[in-house]
Amino acid sequence: MTQPPDVLVGFVGHTDLWWLRLLRPGFRHCFAAIRQGPVWVVIDPMSHHTLMRVETCPDLMAFYVSRGITVVATRLRPPPHRPAPWRPYTCVEAVKRVLGLPAPWVLTPWQLYKFLKYQEKMP
Repeated sequence: MTQPPDVLVGFVGHTDLWWLRLLRPGFRHCFAAIRQGPVWVVIDPMSHHTLMRVETCPDLMAFYVSRGITVVATRLRPPPHRPAPWRPYTCVEAVKRVLGLPAPWVLTPWQLYKFLKYQEKMP
């Protein structure tokens, strides 16, 4: 039996902000859901506030996928012991910091998706 993932990163394409329509369709926003025992803590950083909620759905990944959300299962990493580079506050930057990813050149949801998929293939 495989161990359930520590973190789910969701990518969505809908947006109400015109400038986000410049980003790749399907990858205009991202958020993270972190497993804490039997529940998930969802951190959804938006331009005007960060939404945090607790989800009790037993198969959150299937729930998101059924709603057209692209999901990558990943893990938390120990963050480096140095300040993160200064970046604008975006959903990508917030999710990277939650995950402990120092990836300074990952700036868009599409780049984060590709980075996580690549990391998934590594041992």
